[in-house]
Amino acid sequence: MPDKKKPDNVVFNIDDQKYDASLKSYATNVGAPVITTTDTLAWKNRSINKVNHKVQTKYLELKAEYEKLMQEFEYNQLIFNAKFSFEPVIGETYHLYKRENDETFLSLIAPDQCNFTALGSFYLNTEQIWQKVDEGTSK
Repeated sequence: MPDKKKPDNVVFNIDDQKYDASLKSYATNVGAPVITTTDTLAWKNRSINKVNHKVQTKYLELKAEYEKLMQEFEYNQLIFNAKFSFEPVIGETYHLYKRENDETFLSLIAPDQCNFTALGSFYLNTEQIWQKVDEGTSK
């Protein structure tokens, strides 16, 4: 005789041929609250947006730091390739000029005291790295 199908509201284990509603880890009677899955889509979208924002912000910080480092490298390369006949002193500000023949040279003379084409003023820090001095400020 074929097995008779039990109604959907009856919890019957076909493998064991037993009623096992009391053994389930979830409610099985008709009056039990509905089991629904939590919608995590909103949380995922918020988390993705936060992570993307954090990564983009970090990227922009690193990019700005890289650009600053490359500019510092270019200034140092420009100064070290310039001509000067003295040993620069750490903590002093020097001025970089360009001659008519495109040759660069480093000088102690300030731009307002001469008629050379000034490329900028630079400060030699304790790490032997040249830092550009902004107009109107001196170290």
